[in-house]
Parts: sequence; structure tokens; C-alpha cells
Amino acid sequence: MSTEKPVSLKNLTLLGHEHLPATGGYLILPSQLSYMDLLRLEQVLGGREVVYLVEPGAALHPLLKAHLEKDTVHALGIDTQSGDVAAYRKAIDAEIAKGAVVIYLPAEAAAAVAPLTTVPGVKLEFLMKADCPVVPLAVLNLGDVALAIEGHYDESETVFSFGKALVGEDVTLAAYQEALFTLAEVAFNQHPALNLHLAYAMLKGLKRHGTSNQIIDGKDEKELGYDKVLAVAIALSKVIKTETQKRRVGIILPPGTGGLIANIAVLLAGKIPVNINFTAGRTSVEYAIKAAELDRFITADIFVRKMQSFPWPPMKQLVLIERLLPKMKAKIGLWLILSKILPASLLALILGVPKKGGREEALLLFTSGSSGNPKGVALTHRNVMANVMQFSNRLGMSSSDSILGSLPLFHSFGCTVTLWYPVICGLNLVTYPSPLETKKLGELIEKFRVSLMIATPTFLRGYLRGVNREALTSIKMCVTGAEKLPPAVAQAFEQRFGKKVYEGYGLTETSPVSNVNLPDPVPLGNEGSGHVWLANHRPGSVGQNIPGLAVRVTNPDTNEPQSIHTSGMIWFRGANVFEGYLNDPKRTAEVIDQDGWFRTGDIGRVDMDGFLYIEGRLSRFSKIGGEMVPHETVEDALVKAMNLENETVRKIAVVGVPDPDKGEALILLTAIAGGPEHQEILDLRYRLLEKGMPPLWIPKKMIRVADIPILSSGKLDVQACEKIAKGIV
Repeated sequence: MSTEKPVSLKNLTLLGHEHLPATGGYLILPSQLSYMDLLRLEQVLGGREVVYLVEPGAALHPLLKAHLEKDTVHALGIDTQSGDVAAYRKAIDAEIAKGAVVIYLPAEAAAAVAPLTTVPGVKLEFLMKADCPVVPLAVLNLGDVALAIEGHYDESETVFSFGKALVGEDVTLAAYQEALFTLAEVAFNQHPALNLHLAYAMLKGLKRHGTSNQIIDGKDEKELGYDKVLAVAIALSKVIKTETQKRRVGIILPPGTGGLIANIAVLLAGKIPVNINFTAGRTSVEYAIKAAELDRFITADIFVRKMQSFPWPPMKQLVLIERLLPKMKAKIGLWLILSKILPASLLALILGVPKKGGREEALLLFTSGSSGNPKGVALTHRNVMANVMQFSNRLGMSSSDSILGSLPLFHSFGCTVTLWYPVICGLNLVTYPSPLETKKLGELIEKFRVSLMIATPTFLRGYLRGVNREALTSIKMCVTGAEKLPPAVAQAFEQRFGKKVYEGYGLTETSPVSNVNLPDPVPLGNEGSGHVWLANHRPGSVGQNIPGLAVRVTNPDTNEPQSIHTSGMIWFRGANVFEGYLNDPKRTAEVIDQDGWFRTGDIGRVDMDGFLYIEGRLSRFSKIGGEMVPHETVEDALVKAMNLENETVRKIAVVGVPDPDKGEALILLTAIAGGPEHQEILDLRYRLLEKGMPPLWIPKKMIRVADIPILSSGKLDVQACEKIAKGIV
């Protein structure tokens, strides 16, 4: 992580100022630049001669235009669309030779909140052809990524983050983008809200949105205002404090009012919530309980009776929430009055809730175990606060919006996006205990006018089978994650409901959201007005990075750095990236380097506009005859060869098994009934060879299964698939 100490200049925080060359001319390429920022940049540069690079007809702020028209200001016109590199270099060279600092002025742009840059990739690529040093500059207005609970930020509260000058062969679009990602991460790290304690943020959110927002429990459709949620959670927190001396408390509940209250109560009790995966096998559950050192579990009678196969701890360790709460009506009433009267700061003081959490553990999640044993991911207060800020400001939802919460609370996506996010940011939360009962979910969406739907492609398939088009009329945005979004599912969903599906990406270790596609912005002006319009989604990608998340790409085998535009191992660094696995320094060291970069295990690349493409998980590659073969690419080819494009349910899966001759061999699992497996795989082989697929990439054998194994999160159960393949082959 960066150890740079920011130097404040009025409301401006300067980072990397020492990277500005003391002598000689150079080009500054800012991510964005308002009129106020421009004036302060001039001050930062001191007495250096400044030349502004402006495109003819570019839409600029009136004050900025007026500034450029001054006799003392030197502006240089340049047309990035002309493609005339020679003319561009000649104009720039003349200024650089005089030792001037040339600053490119980006036009006003319609874009997502806090974008990496407001300059389209094609223009940046042209600007990179200047034969001079290029200094990247990330500009972040703190108000752009602020939370409502923080109050108002002055528009001048800004961070300038300068990078080292790119020179010679390093002056490329990929190098500039990578530098800008890192500079934006350093700038984002200065935000004061990152230091908030999650319990304090929840307390402030519940108070601020107490009478305007509520949770609707889809099981009985009862509504509970956030003010009452706070009162109940405070009362329950007092019980939790007396129940256990352990740091962590287990929660075994599905999405609903009980699950929300339990998580908040554990936080207010000064403890760490651990939502247990009740769909996992006995071994995984017992491992998680032991690793987390749990001796108390919040659950409900009805859930204990329903989940009889679950390895329940002894009854004395269970805190049955629906038995407790009816006995606490008087205390809840008292806390309701006190929480309305007292300011959040005083209430926090009474409850012993600190304002700052920082890098202390806030919650513990366990990975799904899709390709190995579950790992304990300890997320800090800083991690969770960062991701709530990043996700909420990217989405731009308002207090009148509602979010559907049906993903399990032990799922990182369900935890951050349907627990912490709606309460802190003030959205209505409509819950239901299962994402599989799509008919009921459709009814809830229609009745309570849900505007934000979070799902996985597997769960979207259920909507296609049993939900009427009219039920989803209120949906403004449908975001999917956890697994690759098949084009057939996205197209079928849009055709049936008239709603685009926006694919996102994340991991438990990134708290979890790292990328998301969004609806395109409304253009600021008519075509030809000079305004820039930036795409917010790109089919096939998982979207652009959330604000403040840096990315780099390395060779999967050697970890040597390479261009982010070429396919390789994806690494992330940012405030939302976890700091290590629970009591597991060995596995932590395998994925986090000494500079805080996290090795995702996924193979992918970034395009010229910052969209990330995931090409497969490393665990879903096989090394056959020395060649890396991506399972998902093979699956895509098989879907076409087997005419499965219109299938909305996963019918095939490809896994690798040991092979004495080639190192590994591919096995095809299929849930499609048919003739002899040997003959079918031969027919498939000929079809794939005709389409140009390399022979090594074609599955060696086929195995029929009743269903393709899927985890509760909607992901492919890789372990189960491999067991089937290895057990039969």
C-alpha cells in the first residue's frame, strides 16, 4: 500500500507532487478537470509555463472557456479525431521544447459517478502518441463518492494524485490506464468515511432513514421501519453481550427481518457476525464453526425444525430470536424513544459503539468452496465501508428505491448489497428467504415496486419459467454476479421482461463487488455539441472497476507484469480488498503480495475503455500437452455445437482430470439424454474440428448426469463435477 503522506493545501489534498519533473516539458493527462481544479493545478505548477490542449468544439464549462480566452493564457487546438499524428506531434514538440507543461482539457462528459476517466479510450490512445513524457493525474472529488450519513461535502474538497512520468516505450494507453487505476486507488484511500466503524455507520443509517425507509419481510409481508429495527437490535444486543464472551457470534438465518436484526445486534454488541452457510455439507459447517470459535448462534425455532439435516450445535448454544423478542417489548419501546431523542453520537457513546473501525475485523465470511475447502475471509470495517461507498455511488439509487434481498446472507453479495448497503444508504429492503421461489419473488417485486434486483444467472432462469412480464415493470436495474452471464439467459430475460441484465463481478475477498456494468448515461447535449458520452456497459465484459480499485495483469505462470490489455492473471488492490484469511498465513501469502495486491485466480484483460473481461478461473483451466485450455471457452463452443443456445438451464460442464499422456484430459458432463456416450463424443469431436477447435481442446469422454451440480450461490459446483468425473473415468 502507498505510504505517501498527503499535503493539504486548503481543500486540496496533493499526492505524488514529487513526481512532477522539475525541468523540461511534459504532458499532463488528467482523469477529469473542472474549472476549480484547473485553477488549483495552475497553482500547484507554480511559475511553470502552461499550455492548454483543447479540441475544437469541445464542451467546456463557461468559466473554463472564459479563462482560456484571457490574453495571458495559451491554448492550443488539437483534433484527436483527425488521426493526423504528425501534425499533433509537431504542435506538441514546439511547446515541450520550450519547457512548457501541456495540459489536456477533457470535455464535459455524461458518465457514471466517479469514473476512472472522462476521456474516451480512443482519444487517450491518440494523445499517447505525443513524443514526450506523460504525467497521469487522477482527480477525485470526495463528494462524488460520499455517503448520505456523512453530511455535505464542499465541492472543492478534492484529491490530486500524480503518477510518475511515463517516458519512451512506456507511453502507451495500457501503461497510462494502469497508472490511473493505481492513482485513483491512492486518492480514494484518503476518504474519511473509510475509517467509520460498521456498527456506527449502521446506527447513523437507521436513525437517518428511520421513518422514511423500511424492511418488508416477504414471508408475511410485514413492514418494519428502520427506526424500529434499530430499537429491536439495541435490545437484542444487550442479550448477546451477556450470552457469550467470544469475539464472534454465529447467525443461522435466511434473508428476512430476523436476519437483518441479528446482524445489526451482533455489531452493536461489539462482536463480529458470522453468517453460516446452512446449505453446505456437514464437514464444511463444522470446519467453519471451529475456525470461527463460535459458542452462540442466533436462529429461529421454525428454521431449526425446517433444517433437520443441518448439524445443529447443542440447544443451549442457540439464541432463538422469536422466543426472546416478545419478552422484550418494554425494553424495545424504551430504546425506540431514546434512539429518536438522542443524536447518533451520544447513542453510540451509551452503547459503547466506536466511531472508527479501520482495519479491525468487522465480519467473517466463508468462501463457497466451489474449488476447494471453504476459507475464512475476515473483512475489516474499512473493507465493508469501502465497498458500500463504491457500489452505492456507482449505482446512484435514491431513497425512494427498493432492493430485493433474497440472496443468502452467508453469500458475500447478499451480505454487503442486501444488508449493509440499503441501511447505510437508505433504500427500502424487500426480503424473501429463498432466491429459487421466483413466482413469489415476482409477486413481491410487483406489489412493493422493487427497483433494484440482485441475482445470479441461475436464479434468473427461474424468472423465465414462471413470472409474468408485468411483474417486473418497476425494475430499473437487474445486476448479476457469482457466475458468468450466458448470452442466451440475458437475451431471453430482456425479450421476456424488456429489461437489460447488467453483469458484475466480485469475490468474497473484495467485499465483494469489484466491477459492474451499468445503464448508459443520458447524453448532456445533442450530437455534435462537443459533449462526450461514455459507455457504461459492454456485452461480454463484467463492467468497469468500481471507484478506487486498482488492477494489474501478470503472466499466470511467472507472475511477471504484462500489459493490462493482454490476457493474464487479474490482480486487485484497494480499500475493499481483504487483508488475509482467518488464521491461515500460508494461503494468505499465496494470494496477497507484500504491496497489498490480491491475486484473484481469474484470467482476464482490460479493454481500452477500462472494461474488464473475465476469460476463466485458473482452476477452470487445464494444462494439456503444455497448453492452457480454458474450460469456459470449450463450454461456449459446445453450447453452439450441441444447439443449446436457447437453453435457460445449464446442461453441460467441462472438467479436467489427470491424464498420464497429456497431463490432463477434458471430460464433458451432460444432463441431456441421448444415445451411446462414445458415439456422441465422436460426433461432437468431428463437429468441433470442422469449426476449427484445436484437438487438445476437445473433451475426451462424456458422462451423463441427472443434473449439473450447482452451489446455493448459483455457481457451478466444480468440486462435485470433478468427483463425478474422477469417480467414473
